[in-house]
Amino acid sequence: MHTLHGKTALVTGASRGIGRAIAQRLARDGARVAVHYGSNEHAAKDTVAAIQAAGGQAFCLQAELGAPGDAERLWAAFDAHADELDILVNNAGILNDEPGIEHVTRQQYERIFAINATAPFFITQLALPRLRDGGRIVNISTMLTRGSAMPQSISYAMSKGALDVLTSTLAKQLGPRAITVNTVAPGVIDTDMHQGRLVGDALAWLSSLSPLGRVGTPEDVADAVAFLASDDSRWVTGHWLDASGGTLL
Repeated sequence: MHTLHGKTALVTGASRGIGRAIAQRLARDGARVAVHYGSNEHAAKDTVAAIQAAGGQAFCLQAELGAPGDAERLWAAFDAHADELDILVNNAGILNDEPGIEHVTRQQYERIFAINATAPFFITQLALPRLRDGGRIVNISTMLTRGSAMPQSISYAMSKGALDVLTSTLAKQLGPRAITVNTVAPGVIDTDMHQGRLVGDALAWLSSLSPLGRVGTPEDVADAVAFLASDDSRWVTGHWLDASGGTLL
């Protein structure tokens, strides 16, 4: 099905993991996808190649997030390829490796907020003049903003909580333009962000947290995003979609 035919999407952090799966799914649904990456050009080109091999349309754009001028550089790269936007997916993010609040440095804290909260705020701000009426904004958050964050993820959960507020506020502001704004909140997803963690007893324990008995895949999240990016979700806005496999039950 090509439910997004004629539409243009931008997915931040789309060279790997959840972002790559989202880019591939939106392209499969007919969208032309801007595959944003920060530093891994090879992975981004590989994502574009995979989309094109499957008959889709995509192009790369580079901007290192977390530094002054990051949003401006991203949109300058986008404007070289496209005139308007229909779908924005704020997916790019990092996870601190921290044993608890007492060990978080100011540098770690400021960097995670710069990438996970500040960058999507200004990316979205500059997207609005480009985003067509009836468009879609989807923010990728985490289940940890609604449950008790683990000590090793407190700054990560705090930074993603900012996206939840952005979603609810913008949903009200952009409603008159028929633009919907929603959040998808994954649980533990088997990506390279968790490389080395999802093995043995740790994998068994994390799998047991979901009634479905497994950890998530990038495609599980991508399919939820695809619904929110489509016209089928036209009456859904300001929503926080739990994509944790029921881990919070």
